[in-house]
Amino acid sequence: VQLVESGGGSVQSGGSLRLSCAASGLTYSSYSMGWFRQAPGKEREGVATIDSDGYTTYASSVKGRFTISQDNAKNTLFLQMNNLKPDDTAMYYCAARSPKLAWWSRLNPNNYNFRGQGTQVTVSS
Repeated sequence: VQLVESGGGSVQSGGSLRLSCAASGLTYSSYSMGWFRQAPGKEREGVATIDSDGYTTYASSVKGRFTISQDNAKNTLFLQMNNLKPDDTAMYYCAARSPKLAWWSRLNPNNYNFRGQGTQVTVSS
C-alpha cells in the first residue's frame, strides 16, 4: 500500500485547505483510513477517520470544522479543513489499515500500519 498526501500549505487563521491522499494497493473490502497530525514537540494525534462502510469519526478539536470523505473510484481520501486555527498547525499524515477498526480505536494512530510521508499545514494568526 502506498499513500501520497498533497494539499498542505500556509493560510491565515479562519482560512481553508483541502488535503488529498492518493492510495494505491489498498484493495481490501474492509479497511479504516484516516488523517493524523503531529505538531513539533507533541505526540501524533488522530484528526478524522473513515472506514469501508463510510462511518466517520472526528477528534473533538476539529468536529464541525473538518470533513473527511473518500472517492472510492479514484482511491482518494480527502480532508476539508475550514475555519483553521493556529493550533491546527502540524504535519498531516494519511494512514490506512485492514480490516477496519472498532469505533473506539479509530483515532489511535498506533493502530494503522500504512502511512504516507505527510504534508505540512501552517496556520498563522
